Amino acid sequence: MVRVVGEGMEPTIMSTKEALIKAYNEGLDLVMISPTANPPVCRIIEYQKYLYEQKKKEKERKANSTKVVIKEIRLSPQTDDHDFEFKLNHAKRFLKEGNKVKVDVFFRGRSIVYKEQGETQLLKFAEALMDYGKPEAMPRLEGKRMLIIIAPKKQ
Repeated sequence: MVRVVGEGMEPTIMSTKEALIKAYNEGLDLVMISPTANPPVCRIIEYQKYLYEQKKKEKERKANSTKVVIKEIRLSPQTDDHDFEFKLNHAKRFLKEGNKVKVDVFFRGRSIVYKEQGETQLLKFAEALMDYGKPEAMPRLEGKRMLIIIAPKKQ
């Protein structure tokens, strides 16, 4: 027993054999739409047209989805003010374009001793970008680099 639905007909429950005969007489196909329902739901439609429309919907959905791009900016614990501003302008541009920005402070040699300086740089950078994006989390240390990811604000 299946529930049969279709263009211009009342949903009715009938045997599978009757449903197949009805679909054959109309020159269409019997397609199972919801096999988990009780009883299973079948539709009398043109199967190739159904597949075509499914592909079309999938393609449209893919076209509308956005891909997240992460741009990376590297600082050092002793980055000068001019360089800081220069990199800040790049980050603003990236956020305006809708990209995420990953800012990291790379510690070379013994500069790892000055973790506070690196964290201060990152927090200052994130604060300067508050109008354009917001940090996803607090700065975190991964090996010899401390990083923060800034996501763009929704328009």
